Amino acid sequence: MELPDAVTALAALAQESRLAVFRLLVRTGPEGIAAGTIADELDIPPATLSFHLSHLAHAGLVTKHREGRSIIYALSVGGIRALMGFLAKDCCQGRPELCTPGFGDFACTDAQCGT
Repeated sequence: MELPDAVTALAALAQESRLAVFRLLVRTGPEGIAAGTIADELDIPPATLSFHLSHLAHAGLVTKHREGRSIIYALSVGGIRALMGFLAKDCCQGRPELCTPGFGDFACTDAQCGT
């Protein structure tokens, strides 16, 4: 992932409703969830939700597909991995062997990253 793409993804997440949608999709897993269910669960009007989902999709963080009359949204695993990889690229001073699994080969333990 390049810097402009990371900025777009982070900007998409830097809004309360979009972050709530993202977190719901994380909990839902790869099968995704219907847009109407997202709207009901988060109490977001459908038109507003559509706006937010478009931002997340444009940022490469969610995917969508049609099932009958419903549009199903799910996390884009590739998009999330790319963003997490970008954020953790220099983690542990660029020494991935110090990092533990969790975000692929990009996550550090709390002690290694000082958190």
